[in-house]
Amino acid sequence: MTVDRVRPDACRTMAEVRQGIDRLDEELVALLGERFRYMEAAARIKPDRASVRDEVRKAEVIANARRSAAEMRVPIDLVGDLYDRLIEGSIAYEFEHFDAIRS
Repeated sequence: MTVDRVRPDACRTMAEVRQGIDRLDEELVALLGERFRYMEAAARIKPDRASVRDEVRKAEVIANARRSAAEMRVPIDLVGDLYDRLIEGSIAYEFEHFDAIRS
């Protein structure tokens, strides 16, 4: 049974807050899973190992995330740091898949 979460501004109890956070965390993990499937696709598509790490693209993605954070009034530096870590983990994941499908 799926329970809808209460909007943050409508929460009246910590149970409602926690339920909302737990539901969002499930959605975030599902979205991360989808993002990593794209990393698998990138590993399959890229022609050589040297093209896995793309510092220009990394900077672009972080800048986009920071801009979105500013628009949504979310801590910009925190989002930038999270995305830096996410991208580094994604690159490592892509390297693993790149090597695995070519060995």
